Amino acid sequence: MTWRRCPDCSVLRFQTRMQDVGVFSLSLTLLLTCVNSAVPPPCDSEIYCSGPVLHQVQTAKLFDDDKYFVDMKLKAHPDVVLSAFHNLSSQSPNMTVSSENLRHFLSLYFDKPGTEFEPWTPPDWHDKPQFLGKIKDQQLQTWAEKIHHLWKLLGKKIGAGVKDHPELYSQIYTPHPVIVPGGRFRELYYWDSYWVINGLLLSEMTDTAHGMIQNFLHLVNRYGFVPNGGRIYYERRSQPPFLSLMVESYYQATKDKDFLRAALPALQREYQFWMQNRSVVLRVNGTEHVLNNFDVQVGLPRPESYTDDLELAEGLTDGSKEQLWMDLKAGAESGWDFSSRWFINSDGHNSGVLRDTRTSQILPADLNALLCRNEKTLASFHRILGDGDSAALYDQAAERRLEAMEAMLWDAERGAWFDYSLMTHSKHLEFYPSNLAPVWAACYSQPEMAEKAVQYLKGSGALQFPNGVPTSLHQSGQQWDYPNAWPPLQHMLIEGLSKLPSEDAQNLAFDLAQRWIRTNWLTYMKYEAMFEKYDVNGDGKPGGGGEYEVQLGFGWTNGVALQLLDQYGSTLTSASGHVSSGLLLPLVFSVPIMLQ
Repeated sequence: MTWRRCPDCSVLRFQTRMQDVGVFSLSLTLLLTCVNSAVPPPCDSEIYCSGPVLHQVQTAKLFDDDKYFVDMKLKAHPDVVLSAFHNLSSQSPNMTVSSENLRHFLSLYFDKPGTEFEPWTPPDWHDKPQFLGKIKDQQLQTWAEKIHHLWKLLGKKIGAGVKDHPELYSQIYTPHPVIVPGGRFRELYYWDSYWVINGLLLSEMTDTAHGMIQNFLHLVNRYGFVPNGGRIYYERRSQPPFLSLMVESYYQATKDKDFLRAALPALQREYQFWMQNRSVVLRVNGTEHVLNNFDVQVGLPRPESYTDDLELAEGLTDGSKEQLWMDLKAGAESGWDFSSRWFINSDGHNSGVLRDTRTSQILPADLNALLCRNEKTLASFHRILGDGDSAALYDQAAERRLEAMEAMLWDAERGAWFDYSLMTHSKHLEFYPSNLAPVWAACYSQPEMAEKAVQYLKGSGALQFPNGVPTSLHQSGQQWDYPNAWPPLQHMLIEGLSKLPSEDAQNLAFDLAQRWIRTNWLTYMKYEAMFEKYDVNGDGKPGGGGEYEVQLGFGWTNGVALQLLDQYGSTLTSASGHVSSGLLLPLVFSVPIMLQ
């Protein structure tokens, strides 16, 4: 088997297939080939992205979190600040500025993070959205009202100064207010916002949701893709591409065809970015398959985690350092930063350590499931707008991806889809909730495949925990591993299972929703806060591990909780020990947790 990067394969393949089926036309060729999907420009800031100021401030460890410095605002033009720092360092032994002088320098030339925002309360927020009336348990209904109130706390409007003087900020200007995740995350984030927007739509905050989507469309028109988050140091990496699904959620809520028509060019442009910059061709037994990966070709430490990346790479050759830093950025692009899922040790297994991160060498099941769902969604948008020829193109793309996923990722014996390693030309067979992402995306050819996946989940050992499905069964110390459970992964599992026709799958979906809601509710009762992640052990315990302390707020947690309360509100309960179908007790399987 061979593989290669695929910068233009999708365009060529589309054209060939179009000719084969006799629907070739100039306009459709232009649709796919005249999209500007060039590699995004690097962040060129010598303060926020690279250079001696960044290096000396971060390595001096003046702040508990490296992100703090790169979120600070400049008080003077960058050239003035750089000149002042050059003068300061030239007067210092070995050009190294002391911590005391660095602190003084920062006080002269920087403001603390957060000064880029103006006071703002979402004008479309109101007290009693209708979905609250569907929640029968009074304690859960009261809690849902409190979650609904959190949108006001998480709403941010970027000040006009960022638009007028972008050189003074790391914040990327967007024209509409945003709902941020919370905590250290003082800017919009890409895939988080899918669940935020779904929650806003339930809260009947349609204008706020519309503004957030417009921001993402604005970013695609500026960069050709959506950056990881709203900071210039994120300009070379994205996150899982949920923008088409955000637009789908908004259209389902409003039926606004004019909005859909206006959004579609940017959605197609983003799709082409992924196909031209994040895809590989695999030739197996004479057949070519195209699948996608996360891949960020920037061999420098992440500015927001600068010292972590420097220290992790100590002792490596220059080439190995650059490769590690690229793969760490790709891990951040995946949203799973970080996880044993991306580790490939010397034996080719993903049971190594963070230094073994090789994200770009893995074809992820969930990314490809998401792109399959994107292709189906784009086809449906074209049909809604009366363009059957363009719809057929995206239908064909989804069919080809389905063939590729079943050839490379599906394991019929185990009954799930597994990440594929380009280094070992084999599947990684460890459990991750992402192994069932094609069920969520409805991206499989035979109904029995989804039912097999249900049995795989029940036999995996991942259902033995009372407070959610863990992100893996491997305790690596990283935050996207055991014992943490993350809101988007819970929701994707539950949504996928709930749409299957079998009563068994639907009962399991409800039981997982009950576990998750009770975990979130108990934690809120203890801490009066929603957290970004939770521990599957014990009742009401936030998650931990990784590069920073667990954050509260929290955008996607709120959105997932509101969606589950809307879907199952008539039967969910805050009472202890409630089980609807017996799937929670006894424990389904007992498997050892791998300690690292």
